[in-house]
Amino acid sequence: MKHLIRPLALLGWLLTTAVPARLQADGDETDRGDVPGWVMLTLMSAVLVAGLLLIARPALEGLFQDAINRVSGL
Repeated sequence: MKHLIRPLALLGWLLTTAVPARLQADGDETDRGDVPGWVMLTLMSAVLVAGLLLIARPALEGLFQDAINRVSGL
């Protein structure tokens, strides 16, 4: 879980600070879309993927090791 904190923090900073600042710099304030909506959707998707990865990681590692063992003939 500790290794996921830094990438999620960077993603959060990009989506809440860097991207909206870039959108405002373009000068087109009339057609920005629903920025808070897509930020929330993106963050929720990232959290969902991270949560699923935490739950499924042991099974995925087992599948990977099994495939490697079959290919290498052990």
